[in-house]
Amino acid sequence: MRSLISATLLLALASAPAQAQSWSRSWMAAPLVSRTAPEKRPDLSDRTLRQVVRISTGGDRIRLRLSNEMSTRPLLLGAVHVALAGANGETLPGTDRVVTFNQAQGATVPARAPLLSDPIAMPVKPLARLAISIHLPQGAPDATVHSYSAATGWTAPGDQTAATSLTDAATLGPRVIITGVEVENRKPARTIVTLGDSITDGVRATPDSDRRWPDLLAERLQRGGMTLTGVANAGISANRLLSEGDGYNALARFDSDVLAVPGVSHVVILEGVNDLGAAARDQQLMLPPAAIIGAYRQMIARAHDRGVKVILATILPYKGAGYWSAAGEASRVAINDWIRTSGEADGFVDLARAIADPADPARMARAYDVGDALHPNDAGFRVMADAIDLSLFR
Repeated sequence: MRSLISATLLLALASAPAQAQSWSRSWMAAPLVSRTAPEKRPDLSDRTLRQVVRISTGGDRIRLRLSNEMSTRPLLLGAVHVALAGANGETLPGTDRVVTFNQAQGATVPARAPLLSDPIAMPVKPLARLAISIHLPQGAPDATVHSYSAATGWTAPGDQTAATSLTDAATLGPRVIITGVEVENRKPARTIVTLGDSITDGVRATPDSDRRWPDLLAERLQRGGMTLTGVANAGISANRLLSEGDGYNALARFDSDVLAVPGVSHVVILEGVNDLGAAARDQQLMLPPAAIIGAYRQMIARAHDRGVKVILATILPYKGAGYWSAAGEASRVAINDWIRTSGEADGFVDLARAIADPADPARMARAYDVGDALHPNDAGFRVMADAIDLSLFR
């Protein structure tokens, strides 16, 4: 009998599930193919890249998501390190960690593939800034990038991944290879993905200031006590819903850039102005409101199939921009009316009204306009973030 009980107990212990690990995306840059001609790309052979990111949620451990998804050839990674970021590309002493892949330093990333690091024993606080350093022994001639970084990066000769301060460094414009930082928490954490174009990507926000509207939303969530709810910015400048702008159209990238994000619980969608604007240059590209609404419905259905809630944002006013047209404006009004009244999404945020000129709602208020009648300035991004009802995410 004792042997039977012991055997039963051992079997129960062996079959009991391990304690669940709650990984969630805390920072993100959507992967892109470089638009720079090959002959104009910098030679990154035997150079170190150092890029600074601000995460949204903290955690007990972190892991990095590196990407070779847009390349047709394997990518050789040398040493990779992560540390808390100081000023001007420096790292804070005593915080440096070696990053491993399958318990080894360095890795070869197959063509068209991402690569997750091993978990890194590095407790981090919400809104911490991390410096990620990557040595590329053979360079990366067709590296996966994210064109607009909103933050200064650096490149320096040789393997300086462990250096507190880089020697002979030059500045780096786009994000290169890094596409995500994930955090692990003992309690369940979740992520809001913001899907959009240059307005979500933060073009024209003050660099190195974390003033894009998703950055400011992350700050509001922390102040509001929602400390385990992060924000992953999947904005791509010049992106469109239904046709190729920069990056794959939103319907094409929805699964990879939204539904595959660890911990995703909600997506906020602010897309469509570039689809409307394209028609001002080519009438054959004019889309009826039903086409844009149909794209939203597709994303709602696909998200709901995965248990992800969809929050639609009204398309911002853009009268005065180079690609504004009366026909595009009529479509914008019709689409926004549907967003406000249809009830098909799980909620909506009326960013258009928050940022519009009360005297001319087709135009962005001057106080929020960076000067091109299309992109908000820092104050505009603040108004957008403040207009979002946090109860949508509770």
